[in-house]
Order: sequence, then C-alpha cells, then structure tokens
Amino acid sequence: MPRMLDVSDEVRAEIGDEEADRLLVGPDAPGSYDCTSCRTPGDPENDRTSTVLFVGEETAVLAFAHATCIPSQVVSVSEEQLQGAVRSITGDGPAPAAGPASPSDAPQNVPGGQAVLGITSGLVLIGGELHPALVVEPTAPIARPGTTGPGDDFLPLLIEQGFIPVTDTAQLPSPLSGWSVLLAAGQLHAVLQPGTDGGGQVAWWQAHQALSVTDGWRAAVNKTQRVLIYAAPVGSIGQQPREDLLRDALDKAAADGKLVAASMPLAGTPGA
Repeated sequence: MPRMLDVSDEVRAEIGDEEADRLLVGPDAPGSYDCTSCRTPGDPENDRTSTVLFVGEETAVLAFAHATCIPSQVVSVSEEQLQGAVRSITGDGPAPAAGPASPSDAPQNVPGGQAVLGITSGLVLIGGELHPALVVEPTAPIARPGTTGPGDDFLPLLIEQGFIPVTDTAQLPSPLSGWSVLLAAGQLHAVLQPGTDGGGQVAWWQAHQALSVTDGWRAAVNKTQRVLIYAAPVGSIGQQPREDLLRDALDKAAADGKLVAASMPLAGTPGA
C-alpha cells in the first residue's frame, strides 16, 4: 500500500472517489515512476508522491511527481500540449529539440495585447548559486491596450503587474505572488499569471510545443523550486548562444534601465 501518495481534492473531484481510492489502496496504486517535473525516478512506497492530472479539451492524463517538485493538482493544457506530454511521459515519438524557444513558437497574450515573445532558458549565477532563469523578449514593441503606438509599453505594463526594475543582476529578483511556471514531463509548458475576478491562473506565455530544458536547468529548479523571469524590450537581449553571453546581455540591459524581473514558483506552489 503506497502510504505516501497524495490525491488532492481537485484531482479527486475530477477522477471520482472510486478511482481515487483505487489509486490509494487498490489495484491502480502506482509503482515506481519518473517524476513528471524533474524526470528522475520516484517510488510512492518511499517518496512523498503527488498525483497530477493533465486535462485537455478531449483527453485527461494522470501522472505522478515527487511532492517536493510539484503538489497534487489539476493542470489545464491544450490538447496539442497534452498529446506532446503523453509522448514525453511514455517515450512514444520524438521529443522536441532542445534549446531556447524561437519567437515564432510563442505567440501569446501579454498585458499589452497580442505579441510574439521569445523565451530563452539559462542558468544565472547569484550569490555563488546557480538559479534557473527564463529570459523573455518580444519581437516587436508592445503597445498599451487601446493605443496604436508607436511607443513600447512592455516594461511599464510588466511593472504594473508586479515585476521590479533590475539595477543589479547580482541581486535575486523579488517573488511575484500569483504567478508560476509550468514544468511538466521535464519540459517547459507555460508561464502562468492570475486570472481575472479571482479566477484560476491563465497562460501569460504558452509554448506551442513543450520546450526541452537542460539537465542542469532541471536540477537547479528541482533544488530552488523557483524560476527567475527576466524581461526586456525588443532588441535588448537577442538570442545568445552561451550563458556567459546571456549574462553579459542581461547586465547591459540592466545598466541601460531596460530590464525587469521577478521570481516565481513552479505551478501550484503558493507564491511567497
């Protein structure tokens, strides 16, 4: 009997009491698994384990994760993303290519309206410790809703959402309550922001196809349980091929007053 399996109330509501009980004490009790977040082995007999239910438009998939990586929860994803997650979990079919997202991968709503965002993942050294980071840069200026430009309101809009201007990249960004990063099946799926009128989280950025991150990035996020999000206007960072060059670009953007940042937990973890 897996005594260390957690089925949250929201997962139980989706799968029903009978199936939840079968997971806890019956024939459906899981054996060993690969954590859907960090992709390292887990065993509910010895590790505190979360049930994570991915729900698409037509399909639902139940996965398991270390409770230290992600709590038991229901995660809403697109049907395309869910099928990609299934292929990642089962090893059926090719995995997405590793590397940063290209701008064309990431059209999504941002506070300023429709935009195309580029996402680059990397490790940032702060206080002698490596921190997992995502750098966000749009491919064009972002106009405030109701205006036609030509100004770029990307940073002011993010500051209104709680991001903090960066003057020193050697300082850890402040936590941003209500935001989180969705890492599932060891891949990056979305950056989530609070919904309107007290609703659930919605995607601020969402990958069209789940993005691979390096083993070092996953190991770092598994240790810190937080992701640093840096954002800069178009043309400030660029696609840097190495992490030292990415850090140099961040330093320059901060010196020019063109960088904001926040730290946020993995999806489902309460904001600080």
